[in-house]
Amino acid sequence: MISMRSVLLSLCLLGVVACDGGGGAGAKDAPVSQEAKGDVGETLATVNGVVVGSKEFEQAAARKAPASGDALSAEEKKEVLDGLVEEKLLYAEALRKGLDRDPKVQKVMVNTLLREDVYSTVKNGDFNDEMLQAYYEEHKSEFVVPEKVQIKRILIKVTEARPDDAAKQEADRIRGEVVKTPDSFKDLAAKFSEDPYKRRGGDVGFVSKEGKPGLDAAIVDKAFGLETGAVSEVFKTSDGYNIVQVAARREQVERTFQQMKGSVLRKVKNDKMKELYDGYVTKLKTGATIQVDDAKLAAVEIKNSRRPFTPGNGLPGAGEGEEGEEGLEAGAEDEGAGMPGGAAPGAIPSGAGGAAPTPAPK
Repeated sequence: MISMRSVLLSLCLLGVVACDGGGGAGAKDAPVSQEAKGDVGETLATVNGVVVGSKEFEQAAARKAPASGDALSAEEKKEVLDGLVEEKLLYAEALRKGLDRDPKVQKVMVNTLLREDVYSTVKNGDFNDEMLQAYYEEHKSEFVVPEKVQIKRILIKVTEARPDDAAKQEADRIRGEVVKTPDSFKDLAAKFSEDPYKRRGGDVGFVSKEGKPGLDAAIVDKAFGLETGAVSEVFKTSDGYNIVQVAARREQVERTFQQMKGSVLRKVKNDKMKELYDGYVTKLKTGATIQVDDAKLAAVEIKNSRRPFTPGNGLPGAGEGEEGEEGLEAGAEDEGAGMPGGAAPGAIPSGAGGAAPTPAPK
């Protein structure tokens, strides 16, 4: 059965769909020449002028196991061809409905473009041990797992219904219970705390001295000044009154090049892909007409902000390139990874049907 994912993927792979964000009818009226898409082989069928070629058919047929013998029967070959015909019809209907203008589809198109035209040129074999060793020596601090403390926090906010004095008094009361019964911190945090970690019993997790997004630096500083198991005095931040406990501590760990070779490879490849990405986009911008209405942009209100995309930090189409603390601490190698995040260059997501439709020669 042809899936919608297959239809949407065809939008990404077919040259007749524009990748400039405009999409729509203009893209349909400007098909790419057959020469640009390559030889499709013998024409086995056409669907509204779109060719189903023998090469595309052979690729699809190779994925079908014969019911008996080593070759597909005439009936089985007809089933494969019927499936490709249906896919062309679905593809045309998707275009008619303007699905190529859907932001999600356009994002897949962009990712596919970058994987095929940019990232596919970066191979593991491009980076020998000498290059990786040199990178490691120059960026050794990046491969050090910093000292971390596991922070537990209880926050009591100052509100109109609970003025400053009352909030401080409540925090002092709760701290007294924690000091009396240290094991009660989790239950008390779950019951009284007013921060996002309440549902986790106040457990903020392991945090380095660099801090954590959304966590006041004063809390981190206070935690690093405590012994393991110790409870802080009540102290105030912009959020309200805080009680902090250090549940555990992890010392700084340095890894050798051999331990971190896989991580070094991923970082070097990320740097290279960022360089290629910047060059590719710069080339596209050259000669392009780009107009920005600064006044309208300033008037747009953003209520829910998320971490912005930065080339090289989760490059589109390349998977996430960040190691994460667990990856660095484990020091696991992954030389077989084709791209950051394990995405193989030029890989096509599973569920894709046959090759994209090719316009019939005129």
